[in-house]
Amino acid sequence: MKFSINQSELLNALSIVQKGVSSRSTLPVLSGIFVEAKGDEVKFQTTNLELSIQYTTSALVEEEGATVFPGKIIVDIVKNLPDAAVRVDSADDTAVITCDSSSFSIKCLSALDFPAFPQVVPEQQISVPFEAFAAMARKVSRVVSKDESRAILTGVLISVEDSTFKMVATDSYRLAVTETQVEGLSSGFDAVLAGGFVSDLASLPKTGENMTLALAENQVIVSYAGTVFINRRIEGKYPNYKQLIPASYETRCTVDRNALLAAVRRASLLEHNRSQVRFSINAASQTIQLTTNQDAGSTQEIVKAQVEGADVEIGFNSFYVIEGLSAMESTELFFEIQGSLKPGIMKGSAEENYLYLVMPVRL
Repeated sequence: MKFSINQSELLNALSIVQKGVSSRSTLPVLSGIFVEAKGDEVKFQTTNLELSIQYTTSALVEEEGATVFPGKIIVDIVKNLPDAAVRVDSADDTAVITCDSSSFSIKCLSALDFPAFPQVVPEQQISVPFEAFAAMARKVSRVVSKDESRAILTGVLISVEDSTFKMVATDSYRLAVTETQVEGLSSGFDAVLAGGFVSDLASLPKTGENMTLALAENQVIVSYAGTVFINRRIEGKYPNYKQLIPASYETRCTVDRNALLAAVRRASLLEHNRSQVRFSINAASQTIQLTTNQDAGSTQEIVKAQVEGADVEIGFNSFYVIEGLSAMESTELFFEIQGSLKPGIMKGSAEENYLYLVMPVRL
């Protein structure tokens, strides 16, 4: 196999597929990256037997063939090469990589031992703008649970209802919901995908293209910009999150998001672990007062706000509040509370369509 490709294009290809390299498998070939040159294209593949990734790009192919590069080694080599043409020449179990004045000879594995890319027939399929998908994924993927004993909560629920594309995540202490209108989508699409997988998809380069998501049995097929991902869906019934979202409120604050975020960050400085912050909301003074009392001392912050409804005192985990506020893009935030022992709801602007619910802590 012989082909030439620009270093930046090769690095981009390897960066995309390396997320599918297995680090724990007893099969050495799964720790590698399958590379096949054919026609005027080079195909890159990885799999850990749960996630399979395939990326295809154009290259100058002189001799067709295939091999399996050791994953970490090839990525480290290409990452440190200059931005110039890279020539790859492999024969038997050895490959020579040449770029400018640098040359590496590395041992490879047999392409015949690498698993074939899964052939899956989709049953349902939707197409959404990638930038919308990525923005939504960044808002919710941080909220998934790390507790593997409740696998369903480690995933992001992706669904379509009446042309509304929606993403939901919860770890049972907080809940994030975001949605957008996408014309032409049909209702019924519903799948729970691993939070890390959704986050990886959101980190792909922007190209202006749409991302296609398709369902087949217990798998999801994602196609975008020359890349195909096939991953297992998380099985099980997702919790009925809608019943957690109250239809009304007793107190509502309209507040500058950045000002509140900065105040909560300062209020939690005295406690390295996740601290409790008391929110004292006062309609007469039109303020939110934040206070903490820790072994190291106490803090107080006052933030101006437009307050409607009853005065209330409520406590929250500062880490959860900071995460929710950081995920928002809106300048102005709506903070709704039903009482001191009921969840707080943070909402962005109507254009952002983002809701973040956080459970209170006892004061």
